[in-house]
Amino acid sequence: MIARFRTYLELVRFEHTLFALPFAYGGMLLAGRGWPGLETFSWITLAMVGARTAAMALNRLIDRAIDARNPRTARRHLPRGLVSPAEVLALSLISLLLLGVAALNLNALTASLLPVAVFFLVGYSYTKRFTWLCHYWLGLTIGAAAAGGWIAVTGAFEPATFALWAAVGLWIAGFDILYATQDFQFDREHGIHSVPARFGLAPALRIARATHFLAWLGFALTGWLYGAGAAYFVGVLCAGLVLWYEHRLVSPSDLSKIDAAFFQANVVISLGMFTFIALEALL
Repeated sequence: MIARFRTYLELVRFEHTLFALPFAYGGMLLAGRGWPGLETFSWITLAMVGARTAAMALNRLIDRAIDARNPRTARRHLPRGLVSPAEVLALSLISLLLLGVAALNLNALTASLLPVAVFFLVGYSYTKRFTWLCHYWLGLTIGAAAAGGWIAVTGAFEPATFALWAAVGLWIAGFDILYATQDFQFDREHGIHSVPARFGLAPALRIARATHFLAWLGFALTGWLYGAGAAYFVGVLCAGLVLWYEHRLVSPSDLSKIDAAFFQANVVISLGMFTFIALEALL
């Protein structure tokens, strides 16, 4: 049972929860201007785990035929037969159920937005079949974690909520463009839509940089709308430096450090921003 559980965690790349979960907690702390209580924290955590697991499991299920043809992804669990489609579907449905239970136990707004959240979670995996804007759909979907943490506390949207949502969404979209450069040639040959496949490697890297610059401005705007103090803006400055470093790691002629740019740098950003948001909200 432990080995099977580990297989499911590997299937959904559970470690990638470190991208969105800190911002959900950050939105929670900013909205409540401090700790909102164990009950709210627990429901937010359950909602995030459910949403993230459902989204990734569905992505693996929907894309299994594409993954099987791509040399980079052919060793994933479904193409190799390590898990069955029925198992992955069951995992997705259970995760969506967890999300639903959490949303219904938070407040009326989170409950009413549940169908919208499910639509975007399911829809992402299909967007790469018809638009290169798929990265921004993903950003919109995962960035909602920050807004979700916020409205889970307040039960309402505020200007800073939208700014934080946009910032996180653009940050996600930017590094997803970087990640997609690995499949540039495969995507072109098989009709998969992405920014690199549509515009080429060098323009894609420039688009990713521009997207991350807008994300950085979004984080700064969030702090201004919120009336944040020095701690928050130190975090924004540090995030900007890490983003600059992230883009120094890759070039059209050298994509060997994509993993470092994609995972390591962005985990530093998410955990770092959460740390400074916590200092801002709790001290």
